[in-house]
Amino acid sequence: MLSVLQKFKSRILALAVLLLCLPGAAVAAPPEITADAAVLMDVESGQIYYARKHMRRAEPASLTKIMTAVVALENGNPNDVVTVKGRAAAVSMGSIVDLRKGEKLTLDELLKAALICSANDSTVAIAEHVGGDHDRFVEMMNAKAWTLGMFGTRFRNTNGYHDPNHYTTAYDLAMLTKYALGIPRFNELVQTRETTMYWIEPPGREEKLRNSNRLLFDGYEGIDGVKTGTTPAAGNCLIASATREGRRLIAVALHSDNRYADCIRLLDYGFEVVKPVTVAGAGEKIAAVAVTGGVLPEVEAVAERELQVRIDPDELPNLEKRVEVYDVLPAPLKRGQKLGELVCSLNGQELGRVSLVAGKDVPRAGWHRQLWDKVFN
Repeated sequence: MLSVLQKFKSRILALAVLLLCLPGAAVAAPPEITADAAVLMDVESGQIYYARKHMRRAEPASLTKIMTAVVALENGNPNDVVTVKGRAAAVSMGSIVDLRKGEKLTLDELLKAALICSANDSTVAIAEHVGGDHDRFVEMMNAKAWTLGMFGTRFRNTNGYHDPNHYTTAYDLAMLTKYALGIPRFNELVQTRETTMYWIEPPGREEKLRNSNRLLFDGYEGIDGVKTGTTPAAGNCLIASATREGRRLIAVALHSDNRYADCIRLLDYGFEVVKPVTVAGAGEKIAAVAVTGGVLPEVEAVAERELQVRIDPDELPNLEKRVEVYDVLPAPLKRGQKLGELVCSLNGQELGRVSLVAGKDVPRAGWHRQLWDKVFN
């Protein structure tokens, strides 16, 4: 008798999924946006619902500060007292909080300035404190990007100033933001609309901060982040997040003519158009596996549990169901024994998978039945 390993093969069956829509029902088209590159991602699953040139290199502008904050929060103590050095005090371009050499304030106050009002001088002060010097901190940023799988990204500074070797992709930024939102303090700061920044020295100095993300003030349902970015080369950029019914989405728009409208359209698409679809019900027969030496010639391979995926209904004809099961197995088999998997994907992206298990017991046949099968089959 051949061993199970010898009998194992991966059966790949491309199964068409029926489009279940009422006759004449309208199907919403993907959103029309102005951004050169964009992504819409589900925070929990990482599933991409929309992508435009999402792997193309682009300048991130102040979206860079998301990585600056991640590295600072993971390698520094928010309560650390930071003494402002000359390099940070010399920053004068773009948004700043007018840091001056010798001033003292906590790392957390600098993070407020970086994430809420996008202060460029604060990121340099953060880098010099956490990394020992600015360039060492940038190395830490690039190392973190690599560990997160941001292979289309390279940082040369902490705030997004133009540099031909400072670039990323819309996809990498979505992945970074997905990770960053799992850090409680980051998550809190990027949805803060207004706050006050306080200095230790000089005592009594403070600065009112207002978030640069206009969506936080416009009443969009569920909006809870994240970051704006603007330079002449990068254009207007925005990463926006919103949560509805426990489901959080990230929209990335790079070099956009209307970044706020673009992100609203992307988020609306994710919340209103993308819907859960049941691909397989619990116990549903998906395939059959031949059995040798058993009282039955085959056993049903059924879904161990219900499998749902989220998808734009217009994409249902493109949904691929791949069944991977054994071609043949020796008896006995027990009900619930794993026989393989059902894997669902769309455009090369896996959306979900479920184990396929034996639908019933298949006892081993008596010796006379096994002899009969060998002689006559």
